[in-house]
Amino acid sequence: MNSPQLEVRSLCKSYDEGRIEALRGVSLSIAAGEYLTISGPSGSGKSTLLQLLGGLDIPTSGEVLFENAALGTAVGLDDYRAHQVGFVFQAFYLLPTLRAIENVQAPMLAVSENSNTRAQRAEALLLEMGLEHRLYQYPNELSAGERQRVAIARSLANHPSILLADEPTGNLDSVNSARIIEMLIGIQKKRGMTLIVVTHENEIANSAPRHIRIRDGLIDERFAS
Repeated sequence: MNSPQLEVRSLCKSYDEGRIEALRGVSLSIAAGEYLTISGPSGSGKSTLLQLLGGLDIPTSGEVLFENAALGTAVGLDDYRAHQVGFVFQAFYLLPTLRAIENVQAPMLAVSENSNTRAQRAEALLLEMGLEHRLYQYPNELSAGERQRVAIARSLANHPSILLADEPTGNLDSVNSARIIEMLIGIQKKRGMTLIVVTHENEIANSAPRHIRIRDGLIDERFAS
């Protein structure tokens, strides 16, 4: 059996000097190329888990392993985020003073690609997202659905092996929500990426071959599959 691409072992995360326990001993293995959804009530710890998987935060105790190497020690977090992980968030987080094509190029600066290469790749990704007529628009000139598609293009800028999406449809209507999820699944299949989506929507949660539910900082084994 192949080793998991991502593994968390006895993962705990607390805040406010331990008074708030976001995660209370989560263990989980995720295979390369897997599509997994994580759901749970507000405050359950699902977004905290995603942030730890993405190297955006460090655990209070326990560990996150990428290809059997511990994040933050054997694997540097900056390098991991720059080369292995793409992020998609509910709030888009596009830079308002940059055009769409410039927003997509922003993560590439960390890997020192030249300006022509960056521009060509950004344009290709935006075309893949169906935004060929929106390359030079600023975020405030785009619809919510278009902004999320720019954000998805940006998440793919550095050829990541893992795509993490935190409530990616939270600010979208039902039509755009369905389109974004369809797009993410298509990207995962086309590129063979690992896709992990945090959601509170049952339809999205059940769209994945594997769905886990977090409650009170623990995996709810009644809903693990």
